[in-house]
Amino acid sequence: MGRPSVHPTGVTIYDREKAYPGYTILPGPGGAVLTDMNGRCVRLWKGVAGMPVKLLPGGFVMGSSGERSMKFAFQDGLDLIQADWEGRIVWSFDRNEYISDPGEEARWMARQHHDYQREGSETGYYCPGREPLTYSGNTIMLTHYNCVNPAVSDKPLMDDRVIEVDWGGKVIWEWKASLHFEEFGFSEGARETIRRDPNMQKIEGGEDVGDWLHINCLSLLGPNRFYDAGDVRFAPENLIMGGREANVVFIVGKKTGKIVWKIGPDYSETPELRRLGQLIGQHHAHMIQRGLPGEGNILVFDNGGYGGYSYPTPECPDGRGAARRHYSRVLEFDPVTLEKVWEYVITFGPDNGLFMADRFFSALVSSAQRLPNGNTLITEGLGGRIFEVTPEKQVVWEYVVPFMSLLYRAYRYPYRWVPQLGEPEEVPIVPPENGKFRVPGSVEDVEPEAVAVELKR
Repeated sequence: MGRPSVHPTGVTIYDREKAYPGYTILPGPGGAVLTDMNGRCVRLWKGVAGMPVKLLPGGFVMGSSGERSMKFAFQDGLDLIQADWEGRIVWSFDRNEYISDPGEEARWMARQHHDYQREGSETGYYCPGREPLTYSGNTIMLTHYNCVNPAVSDKPLMDDRVIEVDWGGKVIWEWKASLHFEEFGFSEGARETIRRDPNMQKIEGGEDVGDWLHINCLSLLGPNRFYDAGDVRFAPENLIMGGREANVVFIVGKKTGKIVWKIGPDYSETPELRRLGQLIGQHHAHMIQRGLPGEGNILVFDNGGYGGYSYPTPECPDGRGAARRHYSRVLEFDPVTLEKVWEYVITFGPDNGLFMADRFFSALVSSAQRLPNGNTLITEGLGGRIFEVTPEKQVVWEYVVPFMSLLYRAYRYPYRWVPQLGEPEEVPIVPPENGKFRVPGSVEDVEPEAVAVELKR
């Protein structure tokens, strides 16, 4: 779908009475960008890349100092770092795998991708009373490792591996996705397609690899009402993840490594799943932390687009991307009953992919964060838009990123997490009426009646 050649960027809406104030961090040109509610860049940490970038109390930033060449891998971070307000690296981890790529200097790499969490905070975003540690604590992260697992496919795999490292960088726990292939419950058609083509990625400088599951989120459950009531599937130390290519969200038992809860890949299995609806290519699935409105519910950005595996069909002749939908939704649901609690979705016209101009739709990346006032901060990543909506779905803050059109994830944090700046002076932003918004120099409005003519026969 085409976009206007010219459109406003920056903060276009700010309702100070209804929005949750704070600083927003996002990946930007050349580094991690911290902005205030009026869209002013208050800090740029040069060279800090992010899948994602996060803020820690005290004005610290977390991210990566760079990415491995795409000639040899796909979304491999060189390291994971924590830097202070002045850019000094105070913690780093890269000793996951020693890599020797042809023509490149051999070095240790973290191979981190998509998500990580510092001890103290289960989700990495602000929750009263649940703050990440800054001078100690373990860090859990998603990484890659290459393998061949005949249970999945005879093709080389770039598998997902979760590791937990202590403050000194020692790996103290790990979990490998392909070792649990049988627990995902793939249909025979899906298994056949995965065996033949486990989402093979073209690697220019080496052997092509299959990114069969493509886990894109990782967080801990933390304290929750379900575990308090005796449901051990929701033990606070357990981990929730989502596999984008398989349309599956699942919880791993930290003590056993087994998948103890999941939805997908088949959303027709039960009446509850059918009412919840098919998730497709989802991102940022996590349990809302205790202390936030909706605590214990699962919040997920359900992208739509395409995802999943099946037998080949006329619409998907290779069996990949079997489920398709031409709009996105942000979904909050109870993980036990699977009842929808809240949903943000905008669709107009039939779902045939032809009428999408007024749809909320980001087929790639994106995220959703529950804020302390009950609002939800949404990153509509394909197009570079971040916006905040109330429970009644009113947009009370909107930021159209002026420097990029593909935005992985953004987070909102309270002003007090940046004592170096304090609370800025900010002004409300009331958007103009679109029908009267003009680029300077364009023709002024003309009253239609002044030039109107009547039809005559």
